[in-house]
Parts: sequence; C-alpha cells; structure tokens
Amino acid sequence: TTTAAAYRLYALSAAASGGVAKPGLVRVPDGGAPIAVEIWEMPVDAYGSFVAGIAAPLGIGTLLLADGSRVQGFMCESAALDDARDITRFGGWRAYRAQAASGALQ
Repeated sequence: TTTAAAYRLYALSAAASGGVAKPGLVRVPDGGAPIAVEIWEMPVDAYGSFVAGIAAPLGIGTLLLADGSRVQGFMCESAALDDARDITRFGGWRAYRAQAASGALQ
C-alpha cells in the first residue's frame, strides 16, 4: 500500500529521533511522491496507550492513501527536518534501509 503522491519521506537525525534511526513522513503541497506504508489493525482500547508512548517529533495524523482512503498513521513535525536526509526517492523506509544495509547509498 502507498500514500497518495502528497508526501516526502526523511531519515531523521539521531539527535532528532532519540538516537534510533526513524523515518519522518511529511505531507507537502507540491513535490510529493507515493510512499510505501504498512497498514496495521489495533484494538480501540489499546490506541490511547499506544499514542501516549509516541515520542516527538513523531505523532499520529491522517494519511491519504493512493486509493483515496484515509488512515491514521505516523507523521513527523517539520521542525525535525532541519538536519534530516530526504529519502523520498527510495519510495519507502524499508527500501531505504535495504539500500543502506547494502552500502549502495550515495
């Protein structure tokens, strides 16, 4: 599943993401691309505690998918992008991580 072509994807810096490699998805008015996402189902009674555990700069927002449907998903605060790497061209976090692991990133 992919988002609508309205997003950019970033690899957040260690400083911005608590020392752990994390993706940051940001909706943009222009220049976006479809980004691969995973759709998970969660019981409603677990949602509040799950969201409470999400550390800034990430949060939950409404994502527009390529098929026109909307789902709740991880979004990133734009303030965290100052030293982030734009990885939109990879089309998703897993593809970016695979390239990084192979040593093929430039």
